[in-house]
Amino acid sequence: MIYLQLFLSFLQIGMFSFGGGYAAMPLIQGQVVTGHKWLTMAEFTDLITISQMTPGPIAVNSATFVGIKIAGVPGAFVATLGCILPSCIIVTLIAKLYLKYRNMAVLQGVLASLRPAVVALIGSAGIAILINPFWGSGAQSALSATNWIMVGIFVICLVLLQKAKMNPILVMVLASIAAGAFWGFVPAVSLGNWRVKCHL
Repeated sequence: MIYLQLFLSFLQIGMFSFGGGYAAMPLIQGQVVTGHKWLTMAEFTDLITISQMTPGPIAVNSATFVGIKIAGVPGAFVATLGCILPSCIIVTLIAKLYLKYRNMAVLQGVLASLRPAVVALIGSAGIAILINPFWGSGAQSALSATNWIMVGIFVICLVLLQKAKMNPILVMVLASIAAGAFWGFVPAVSLGNWRVKCHL
Protein backbone atom coordinates (compact mmCIF):
# COMPACT_ATOMS: atom_id res chain seq x y z
CA MET A 1 0.00 0.00 0.00
CA ILE A 2 2.81 2.43 0.85
CA TYR A 3 4.41 1.77 -2.54
CA LEU A 4 1.16 2.69 -4.29
CA GLN A 5 0.87 5.86 -2.21
CA LEU A 6 4.44 6.85 -3.07
CA PHE A 7 3.88 6.13 -6.75
CA LEU A 8 0.60 8.04 -6.98
CA SER A 9 1.87 11.00 -4.95
CA PHE A 10 4.93 11.51 -7.11
CA LEU A 11 2.94 10.73 -10.25
CA GLN A 12 0.84 13.81 -9.41
CA ILE A 13 3.98 15.84 -8.74
CA GLY A 14 5.52 14.74 -12.03
CA MET A 15 2.29 15.39 -13.93
CA PHE A 16 1.83 18.97 -12.73
CA SER A 17 5.43 20.17 -12.29
CA PHE A 18 5.20 22.89 -14.93
CA GLY A 19 8.07 25.35 -14.81
CA GLY A 20 10.82 23.12 -13.46
CA GLY A 21 11.99 22.05 -10.04
CA TYR A 22 11.36 25.29 -8.14
CA ALA A 23 7.78 25.44 -9.36
CA ALA A 24 7.32 21.83 -8.20
CA MET A 25 8.28 22.64 -4.60
CA PRO A 26 4.75 23.61 -3.47
CA LEU A 27 3.43 20.39 -5.01
CA ILE A 28 6.10 18.31 -3.25
CA GLN A 29 5.39 20.13 0.02
CA GLY A 30 1.66 19.53 -0.37
CA GLN A 31 2.14 15.79 -0.86
CA VAL A 32 4.96 14.89 1.55
CA VAL A 33 4.47 17.48 4.34
CA THR A 34 0.81 18.53 4.35
CA GLY A 35 -0.89 15.53 2.77
CA HIS A 36 0.84 12.37 3.93
CA LYS A 37 3.02 13.95 6.66
CA TRP A 38 6.00 11.86 5.59
CA LEU A 39 8.31 14.81 6.40
CA THR A 40 8.21 17.74 8.79
CA MET A 41 8.71 21.26 7.41
CA ALA A 42 12.26 21.25 8.80
CA GLU A 43 12.99 17.94 7.03
CA PHE A 44 11.45 19.33 3.84
CA THR A 45 13.78 22.34 4.00
CA ASP A 46 16.74 19.97 4.46
CA LEU A 47 15.46 17.92 1.53
CA ILE A 48 15.45 20.97 -0.77
CA THR A 49 18.97 21.86 0.39
CA ILE A 50 20.24 18.34 -0.29
CA SER A 51 18.45 18.26 -3.64
CA GLN A 52 20.21 21.48 -4.64
CA MET A 53 23.61 20.12 -3.65
CA THR A 54 23.27 16.87 -5.61
CA PRO A 55 23.05 16.38 -9.39
CA GLY A 56 19.63 16.01 -10.98
CA PRO A 57 16.23 17.75 -10.84
CA ILE A 58 14.75 18.70 -7.47
CA ALA A 59 11.60 16.64 -8.04
CA VAL A 60 13.53 13.46 -8.88
CA ASN A 61 15.97 13.91 -5.99
CA SER A 62 13.03 14.56 -3.66
CA ALA A 63 11.26 11.41 -4.85
CA THR A 64 14.37 9.34 -4.24
CA PHE A 65 14.96 10.87 -0.80
CA VAL A 66 11.36 10.46 0.38
CA GLY A 67 11.12 6.96 -1.09
CA ILE A 68 14.21 5.79 0.78
CA LYS A 69 13.04 7.38 4.03
CA ILE A 70 9.58 5.81 3.84
CA ALA A 71 10.17 2.41 2.22
CA GLY A 72 13.87 1.91 1.56
CA VAL A 73 15.39 1.33 -1.89
CA PRO A 74 12.19 -0.16 -3.41
CA GLY A 75 10.32 2.93 -2.20
CA ALA A 76 12.91 5.17 -3.85
CA PHE A 77 12.53 3.27 -7.13
CA VAL A 78 8.71 3.46 -7.07
CA ALA A 79 8.62 7.16 -6.12
CA THR A 80 11.21 8.10 -8.75
CA LEU A 81 9.38 6.10 -11.42
CA GLY A 82 6.14 7.87 -10.55
CA CYS A 83 7.90 11.24 -10.77
CA ILE A 84 9.51 10.77 -14.20
CA LEU A 85 6.82 8.72 -15.96
CA PRO A 86 4.43 11.63 -16.73
CA SER A 87 7.28 13.74 -18.11
CA CYS A 88 8.44 10.99 -20.43
CA ILE A 89 4.95 10.52 -21.85
CA ILE A 90 3.80 14.16 -21.93
CA VAL A 91 7.03 15.61 -23.35
CA THR A 92 7.11 13.02 -26.12
CA LEU A 93 3.56 13.96 -27.17
CA ILE A 94 3.97 17.72 -26.72
CA ALA A 95 7.27 17.80 -28.64
CA LYS A 96 5.53 16.49 -31.74
CA LEU A 97 2.57 18.86 -31.36
CA TYR A 98 4.79 21.85 -30.57
CA LEU A 99 7.01 21.34 -33.60
CA LYS A 100 3.90 21.17 -35.76
CA TYR A 101 1.83 24.01 -34.23
CA ARG A 102 4.40 26.24 -32.49
CA ASN A 103 3.46 29.33 -34.54
CA MET A 104 -0.24 29.19 -33.61
CA ALA A 105 -1.48 32.22 -31.67
CA VAL A 106 -3.50 30.02 -29.28
CA LEU A 107 -0.45 27.99 -28.27
CA GLN A 108 1.64 31.11 -27.74
CA GLY A 109 -1.15 32.56 -25.59
CA VAL A 110 -1.30 29.44 -23.42
CA LEU A 111 2.47 29.45 -22.91
CA ALA A 112 2.46 33.16 -22.06
CA SER A 113 -0.34 32.73 -19.51
CA LEU A 114 1.53 29.90 -17.77
CA ARG A 115 4.61 32.04 -17.07
CA PRO A 116 3.11 34.22 -14.29
CA ALA A 117 1.56 31.15 -12.68
CA VAL A 118 4.96 29.46 -12.63
CA VAL A 119 6.55 32.56 -11.04
CA ALA A 120 3.81 32.54 -8.37
CA LEU A 121 4.51 28.87 -7.60
CA ILE A 122 8.24 29.55 -7.25
CA GLY A 123 7.58 32.58 -5.01
CA SER A 124 5.18 30.61 -2.81
CA ALA A 125 7.72 27.82 -2.33
CA GLY A 126 10.49 30.30 -1.58
CA ILE A 127 8.48 32.01 1.15
CA ALA A 128 7.54 28.68 2.76
CA ILE A 129 11.19 27.60 2.81
CA LEU A 130 12.38 30.95 4.24
CA ILE A 131 9.96 30.80 7.17
CA ASN A 132 11.60 27.72 8.72
CA PRO A 133 15.19 29.03 9.09
CA PHE A 134 14.05 32.56 10.00
CA TRP A 135 11.41 31.68 12.60
CA GLY A 136 11.45 27.90 13.08
CA SER A 137 8.81 25.36 12.11
CA GLY A 138 6.45 26.08 14.99
CA ALA A 139 7.29 29.67 15.82
CA GLN A 140 5.27 32.74 14.98
CA SER A 141 6.70 35.19 12.47
CA ALA A 142 7.43 37.79 15.14
CA LEU A 143 10.38 40.16 15.12
CA SER A 144 11.52 39.00 18.57
CA ALA A 145 11.66 35.38 17.38
CA THR A 146 13.65 36.13 14.23
CA ASN A 147 16.91 34.26 13.78
CA TRP A 148 19.02 37.21 12.65
CA ILE A 149 22.02 35.00 11.94
CA MET A 150 20.07 33.19 9.22
CA VAL A 151 18.69 36.48 7.92
CA GLY A 152 22.24 37.83 7.63
CA ILE A 153 23.49 34.73 5.83
CA PHE A 154 20.50 34.92 3.47
CA VAL A 155 21.14 38.59 2.61
CA ILE A 156 24.87 38.01 2.03
CA CYS A 157 24.15 35.00 -0.19
CA LEU A 158 21.56 36.99 -2.14
CA VAL A 159 24.06 39.80 -2.76
CA LEU A 160 26.77 37.34 -3.81
CA LEU A 161 24.40 35.64 -6.25
CA GLN A 162 22.70 38.71 -7.71
CA LYS A 163 25.39 41.41 -7.59
CA ALA A 164 28.67 39.50 -7.61
CA LYS A 165 27.30 36.73 -9.89
CA MET A 166 29.20 34.18 -7.81
CA ASN A 167 28.94 30.47 -8.56
CA PRO A 168 25.90 29.08 -6.66
CA ILE A 169 27.86 26.03 -5.49
CA LEU A 170 30.56 28.25 -4.02
CA VAL A 171 27.89 30.38 -2.31
CA MET A 172 26.37 27.26 -0.71
CA VAL A 173 29.79 26.12 0.49
CA LEU A 174 30.59 29.54 1.96
CA ALA A 175 27.17 29.72 3.65
CA SER A 176 27.69 26.28 5.19
CA ILE A 177 31.14 27.25 6.47
CA ALA A 178 29.83 30.55 7.87
CA ALA A 179 26.88 28.90 9.63
CA GLY A 180 29.04 26.08 10.96
CA ALA A 181 31.68 28.49 12.24
CA PHE A 182 29.08 30.66 13.93
CA TRP A 183 27.18 27.85 15.61
CA GLY A 184 30.43 26.29 16.73
CA PHE A 185 32.62 29.17 17.86
CA VAL A 186 30.60 32.31 18.60
CA PRO A 187 29.68 32.99 22.27
CA ALA A 188 26.10 32.31 23.37
CA VAL A 189 23.69 34.97 22.12
CA SER A 190 19.97 35.01 22.88
CA LEU A 191 17.81 35.93 19.89
CA GLY A 192 14.19 35.55 20.97
CA ASN A 193 13.53 31.82 21.13
CA TRP A 194 16.85 31.03 19.44
CA ARG A 195 20.04 30.51 21.42
CA VAL A 196 23.50 30.09 19.97
CA LYS A 197 25.90 28.04 22.08
CA CYS A 198 29.63 28.08 21.77
CA HIS A 199 32.57 25.95 22.70
CA LEU A 200 34.86 28.78 23.81
